[in-house]
This record gives sequence, C-alpha cells and structure tokens, in this order.
Amino acid sequence: MPTDSSNPSAASSSDQALYVDPIAQRYASAEMQALFSPRRRAREWRRLWIALARAQSELGLPVTPEQVAELEAKIDDIDFARVAEHEKRLRHDVMAHIHAYGEVAPGARGILHLGATSCFVTDNGDLTIIREALSVVRDRLLRFIHTLAEFARREAERPTVGLTHLQPAQLTTVGKRATLWLQDFVIAYEAVDRAIETIPFRGIKGPTGTQASFLQLFDGNADKVAELDRRVAQAMGFERVFPVTGQTYPRIWDYRVLSALGEIAVAAHKFSSDLRLLQSWGEIEEPFEEKQIGSSAMPHKRNPMRAERMGALAKLLLGVAPVVGTMAATQWFERTLDDSALRRVAIPQGFLTTDAVLIIGRNVADRMQVHPAMAEQRVARELPFLAAEEVMMAGVRSGGDRQDLHERLRVLAWRASEVVRKGEPNPLRSLLEEDEKLGPIVRSQPEWDPRRFVGLAPEQTFSYLDDVVGQLPRPDEDHIRELNV
Repeated sequence: MPTDSSNPSAASSSDQALYVDPIAQRYASAEMQALFSPRRRAREWRRLWIALARAQSELGLPVTPEQVAELEAKIDDIDFARVAEHEKRLRHDVMAHIHAYGEVAPGARGILHLGATSCFVTDNGDLTIIREALSVVRDRLLRFIHTLAEFARREAERPTVGLTHLQPAQLTTVGKRATLWLQDFVIAYEAVDRAIETIPFRGIKGPTGTQASFLQLFDGNADKVAELDRRVAQAMGFERVFPVTGQTYPRIWDYRVLSALGEIAVAAHKFSSDLRLLQSWGEIEEPFEEKQIGSSAMPHKRNPMRAERMGALAKLLLGVAPVVGTMAATQWFERTLDDSALRRVAIPQGFLTTDAVLIIGRNVADRMQVHPAMAEQRVARELPFLAAEEVMMAGVRSGGDRQDLHERLRVLAWRASEVVRKGEPNPLRSLLEEDEKLGPIVRSQPEWDPRRFVGLAPEQTFSYLDDVVGQLPRPDEDHIRELNV
C-alpha cells in the first residue's frame, strides 16, 4: 500500500515541481509513513516468501534449508530501480519483485513463490502492516486519552454553563464536559483494540481460496496443507486465520478497520468543534505560541488553527470508510481487481490521517488554557436564570401553586433578559425578591453560589477518570517523532 509520500523523487524534489501528499509531508509521523512505504511493503512480501519456503521445507517439499537461508540473507537487498524495470516489462508488481528477489538470491529462484498467488503476499503483507498501524494508533489514542484526562481532573470542580441546543441549560463543570469528550475517545479505543485482537491472517489459500495448488504439491495430503497454513500464519505472528477466503481476504475487514478509525474522527471532530466555540467565547483556548501569527491582515487574532486542522482532517477521515465499504460491497465472486488502486490510496490515507488527528489532539489537550474570569462572567450572567427552577421547587414545597409560580418566574425572567441584552448585570434576583410571592422564598435562600448548581458533575468526573480511564493501559512515553503542530 505505497503512498505518494513515500516516492523518493517527490519527497526530495528541490524545485518543488511535483505533488507531495500534504498529510505525509505536514501532519503524519515518520513512523506511520514508514509503515506504508514501498520498502516496508516489499520487506513484508519477502518475509512471507521466507516463511512459506521454510514451512514447505519442513513439511517435505523440495525446498532446501540452504535456499531458505539464501532468501533470509538477501531480505533487505531490494533494488527498487531494478523492480521498476521488471514491472515496466511485465506489467505486474508482484512478479517484478519475484524476479528482483530471484536475481539477488539465484539459488532460491526456482522455489520462490511456490504454489502461491499474488494475494499471498499482497493480502497477508497488508494485514501485517495494518495490524502494526492499528497498534501505533492505539498507543497514540491512549496517550491522548490520558493527557485529556489530566485536564479533566484539574478542572473537575470549575463551574461552567452547560448548553443544550447551544443555549444555557444548567451549570456543569469544565472537567465534566471534558469527560464527554473522553468517553467518545474511549469508545473509539475499544473499537481499535478489538480490531487488533481479532484481526486474522489470510493464510495460504491459492487463486480462488480452495488451496488446490498446495493440495497438489502435497500429493493430496490435506493435513499437510492445513499445517502449512498454520505454520506460515504463526511465523508472521498471527494466531487467527480466515477459515475461508476467495482469492483475497474479505474486504469487509478493510471496512471494519476504517470504520474503527472513523470513530476516532467522530470523537475528534466533536472535541474540535466544542473547543472552537469555547475559544470564540474566550473560555478555553488552544495553545498559542509567542511568535505565532493568527492572521496576515488582523494582528489581534488568535485563531484556533489546531482545532480547525483537527476538524478538517477528521472530516477527511470520516469519508474514507464509506468509500472502502462500497469497494467491499462490489467485489464479484472470488475477486475482482477494482479494489487494488482504491486500497493503495484509502488505507494508507486513513491511517496517516488518523495519526495526524491524534498528534494534533494530544498537542491541544496538553496545553489547553482555561480563562476562569470569562467562564465566571458567563456563569454570573446565566446563573440567576438557571437558579429559577430551584426557586420554583422551593415554592411548591412550601405550598405554592406550581403553574402560578412558573408564570411569575417566566415574566420576571423575560424582564431580566431585556436588561442583560443591554450589557448590564443580571437583575433577576432583585426582581424576584421584590415579588410578593417569590420574594420570601428567595430571601430565605443563601446566595447563589455556582458550586451548588453543578449537581454531581465533580463526583461523576472523578469517578469516570478513576473507574474507566484509570483502568486503561498507559503506553511507554512517546518513542515516535511528533511534528511541530
């Protein structure tokens, strides 16, 4: 699954005359790019040919240990220019690599790819890369989750205005709101983790999945065919093997994998959108560097460019799974080749985009700034309205008519709203204290401390962080380069 970003001529073009994939060039890590490079893919193919040859030798086919050793010795001797020459002539990428490998390991040339079809290396190789890429994603996701959890714990008790329909509803806390973001990412983590734990190996199945070629090689001995399948899978680190396939492994698995990545995109986009709105109100701000420029025209601007970028890439990622699903749905019988070009683009793009989204997300979560005064200002403006329900409940408990109290509160709240819209402090409490029925109720209540109106938000936050996030693994600290986002 090579990508444009791994084209050495594009990457090193000094005059910038050729297109370069911006996801790879600007956003994704070197580790994820390397996973989907032509060199990594070619090396996985050679690992598979070695595993196949060794298992065939051990099971009695005419493959010698010396031939296996020669293949092992030349695993990294890959001449891509020579491969390109062969492919130009043969119009077949797998055969081009077989010829190039045979040239550097001539003693093993005659047994290379024995009984196999192209999908033995392409599909099995893709699955090994996808599994490792999922592991990188899982580690990145866990690091992001734990970083955002630290923010949630710090802000667990800070009151803020909770919104439904993007309108003030009740008070919550900054930390509790962060747990809503966290929970989405934890759900996505579960999908990625499940995919890693259950991903199968295609195995050695032959051109239409019947294993007929291998059955012939073993003179009709089906047990040896099954053992060959098991040994090759084990050599590549897989315990599970697809029980049946056509020529390819079921492409619905590609859809499952990209859908798991899509869940990350859903979570990231919501996080991005909420943060952008909060920054526009001045309550929370993403990191902003000392020399960073927000606008070429307006020097005062501090645009949420990281959150915007995260949202943009999340939109792109959300579009990948449906395309892959369409590809999987339209595979005819045992296979067609209209999946190949799409998978070469969509699968690397999905993983590199996910990588970029999580790099940006963690960078933002690590240095998000809360501006308490702005949050307190909004709370002070809205709290009298939000406290009105408490007044009504207290009035009912003391024998008042709920509908009458509701109407009195509504009229006074609307009057207070007109004052607030003029930019003046909210006068609702004083208006209520002057009302003949509501006044005694309000005057008997303590001052409206915001902390009284957040419900169980702090307790819910700490409980979620301890009982859910706290039970998730903590990967070793980053061993992969994270770009300057």
